[in-house]
Amino acid sequence: MTIPATMSGVQLTRHGGPEALAWCDDIPVPAPGPGQVLVRVRAAGVNNTDINTRIGWYSSDVTGATDSGETGEAGGWAGALNFPRIQGGDLCGRIVALGADVSDWSIGQRVTCQINLPRPTPDNPFGFVALGSELDGAFAEYCLLQADDLFDVTASPLSDVEIAAMPCAYGTAWNLLARCGVGQGDMVLITGASGGVGLAAVQLAAYLGATVTAMTSPAKADAVTAAGAKTILGRDDAPPPARFDRVIDVVGGPIWPDLIRALKPGGHYAVSGAIAGPMVSADLRQIYLPDITLHGATYQPRAVFARLIDLINTGAIRPLVSATYPLHQIAQAQAEFMTKRLPGKIVLIPPQEHP
Repeated sequence: MTIPATMSGVQLTRHGGPEALAWCDDIPVPAPGPGQVLVRVRAAGVNNTDINTRIGWYSSDVTGATDSGETGEAGGWAGALNFPRIQGGDLCGRIVALGADVSDWSIGQRVTCQINLPRPTPDNPFGFVALGSELDGAFAEYCLLQADDLFDVTASPLSDVEIAAMPCAYGTAWNLLARCGVGQGDMVLITGASGGVGLAAVQLAAYLGATVTAMTSPAKADAVTAAGAKTILGRDDAPPPARFDRVIDVVGGPIWPDLIRALKPGGHYAVSGAIAGPMVSADLRQIYLPDITLHGATYQPRAVFARLIDLINTGAIRPLVSATYPLHQIAQAQAEFMTKRLPGKIVLIPPQEHP
């Protein structure tokens, strides 16, 4: 198989709006070194993470990322980025080239990977690097990855587009459920339930045998109910107090105190997003007196994601993909994504003329 010298893709040239994204037809195709593989990207999901990185939202130093050693403007998971950067944390693709010492993979295998790639150290057991932030990602025809970061999805009955919709949304949702121990018979409240992560959390919690109450808009209630929710609340409705064993939150913002009050004594709250705002107010008495446990959930052990891969390969779960766009229309795709008009996921398709 002949690998071209250059490829097409989208480069982030600086932090900013859509104008910071540049389509390029002459990006050098990286060659795999020791322990690496080159993946031909077949589909790449659109996520809040990519937009947050583009606008420099991750400017705080409170993330769990490792120090990448890069220089540039602050705003990536690890702080500063090198520009240009190829974003894209969600991918499905085929292996087209192997590093000299890679023996556990074969040309043609279909693969995916986590968006937050574990890099724990003795000083930071929750260390990771983010694909599309610290490493060039999937918004191009080819993506260079460490072989040890990949998962084989060749056997999955899901399409390339469906698999590309899952690593960030379903990986994040699965990690949230695992962190707070969602299981059979639990009463679970899920915010932002029509978005990628929220809808995945509804589907996965129902799969685990939980009874799901989901917060969403009336226009998207049917899609959320179809994913497994038993009860629907409006996005601004105060949930009933002391009703739930677990709260899965990707919204934050003004409703946060109501989410804490919605937990039963001994309940668990897990968060991995703040689309309504990262700053919240709390009455600490409502946390420590009923013995509430709070979980921040960004780092994901490989073993947790591997259990999600088992579900993907058996076809036990299937994502809702509401729209696809060619990669060169990334600005339009992200604008549609930000309207929150569509439930589920939007996926980008790179040019397919190369092998």
